[in-house]
Amino acid sequence: MAAAFRHWAHSDYVEGMSGHISVRDPEYPAAFWTNPLGVHFGLLCVSDMILVDFAGKVIGGDRTRPPNTAGFLIHSAIHQARPDVHAICHAHSIYGKAWSVFGKRLEMLTQDACKFFGQAQGVYSDYGGVVLGFEEGKRIAAALGPRGKGCIMRNHGILTVGQTVDEAAFLFTSMERSCQVQLLVDAAAAKGTPKLIIEDEEAMLNQEVEGDPEICYAEFQVYYNHIDRLHKGEFKE
Repeated sequence: MAAAFRHWAHSDYVEGMSGHISVRDPEYPAAFWTNPLGVHFGLLCVSDMILVDFAGKVIGGDRTRPPNTAGFLIHSAIHQARPDVHAICHAHSIYGKAWSVFGKRLEMLTQDACKFFGQAQGVYSDYGGVVLGFEEGKRIAAALGPRGKGCIMRNHGILTVGQTVDEAAFLFTSMERSCQVQLLVDAAAAKGTPKLIIEDEEAMLNQEVEGDPEICYAEFQVYYNHIDRLHKGEFKE
């Protein structure tokens, strides 16, 4: 998780204190590890992380800082609604925010976008402001759906989930880039260039490979190894 945050810092996903990753604790499934409030992604280490239960109480890790309130409400709702989800990623990335203003699904424009084909992609089409209530978190979890891997949150940004931090983090980067591609393609299409959408059958076949949890885990290792070499393993402290 610390390596994923360092990767986010290099990818320019930082916007103040916004953004959070969580991973369900393997011993206490009704609690999850997440980042503390107000630490730059590029500085986060293993020792900074905090363990929070579903009531919002910090029960382990670094107790000097609280969790991000909005982050806790979103992540706790999804972890409770989806027992299969062990990790969740959300940040205020540029292209995810830009595409979110349309409140629309990503189209299957590229092989990479097919990770989010069909029920693997949800859209939260309402906007309730900064998430400061349990009900808003529950609505986002409902929009993600029982099989969602990623969710477009209108006027807010994107969110991804996975069986591991590595899977969820790779899906986040892939969804962010797919939003960028969608915006570029739509800009070209507005000038008269026709779009060619991948057919459903091919999109499903792509998803079976591109969206496989182990494949997504392996995809993230190139980022992990880059961060490990770049930071000389300092984030593991």
